[in-house]
Amino acid sequence: MHNKFWKFALRKLVIMILTVFLISFAVFFIITLPPGDFLTNYIGRMSEAGESVSPELVVQLREHYGLDQPFVVQYWKWISNIILHGDFGYSFLLSMPVTSVIRAYIVPTMVLSLVTMVFTYLISIPIGIYSAVNQYSPGDYLFTAAGFIGMAVPNFLMGILLMFLSFKLTGNTMLGLYSPGMEKAAWSAAKFVDLLKHSVIPILVIGLMNTCSLMRTMRGQMLDELGKNYVMTGRAKGLKAKAIRFKYCVRAAINPIASSIGWSLVNIFTGTTIVAIVLNLPSMGRVMHEALLDQDMYLAGSWLFLMAIMTVAGTFISDLLLAWLDPRTRAEYMKG
Repeated sequence: MHNKFWKFALRKLVIMILTVFLISFAVFFIITLPPGDFLTNYIGRMSEAGESVSPELVVQLREHYGLDQPFVVQYWKWISNIILHGDFGYSFLLSMPVTSVIRAYIVPTMVLSLVTMVFTYLISIPIGIYSAVNQYSPGDYLFTAAGFIGMAVPNFLMGILLMFLSFKLTGNTMLGLYSPGMEKAAWSAAKFVDLLKHSVIPILVIGLMNTCSLMRTMRGQMLDELGKNYVMTGRAKGLKAKAIRFKYCVRAAINPIASSIGWSLVNIFTGTTIVAIVLNLPSMGRVMHEALLDQDMYLAGSWLFLMAIMTVAGTFISDLLLAWLDPRTRAEYMKG
């Protein structure tokens, strides 16, 4: 059994690597579609600012990044530099290597996304179970209405409303992740508490739609399981209702939730773009938005590439988790 599982995991890993390469090719093709290139735009911005760029520097940059070469050569230089040297290129938008940009913004973005994801699952699964077990109760109606409202209200609008309420109640809109003067301060208990206070609104706003969606999914799956014959058989054999629900029904109902981890993390990760602009968060979402507008191809391409890796890796983890949780899925996977 273990050998078959590891063979399955290895097969999925190979498929994941091939998929990442195909996506990287598609990403590079898309970011090079607009006319011109980032170097042309950079020269144009410098000219508008009254500054000039030496022809020698232009030639040197074109040779270094292969901008005067065919598309395939440009792609190979980009992907080989990433794989062999960890070099994602240079961002003319921020005038620094893309690796430095990622290093500066990836930590707060990942921490915020992961905490939001944990919040999403911790809230949605228990509420979904409660609503299914207590179908048509006042609590079920309340959570159902809240779920539909949460899915219908745009995240950025919810962010504006929560900032308004925060200002009315505390006199502080809680913009950003830190208070003024705290961002560059050394880590201390005061800075950590300040971070926690400023994280409440971003976590609520970013996680709202996914929480409501997963809550509805869990409720529907749980209702399906509660209506199946094995539940009636268990009751006839004298099993307690709580044991049937949590030992059997929840375990079967949670499978679609486990399979959603891949896209759920990416949705949260990418969903911070507009919210980050509204809430003034130091996340990659804002940088990505500016890079796309400025046609900063290496910064935009690297960010899209990282999101693709996250999507494929999340799907890989979801497949492994589903094979571990569901014996039926595990048996199907082990056939190969």
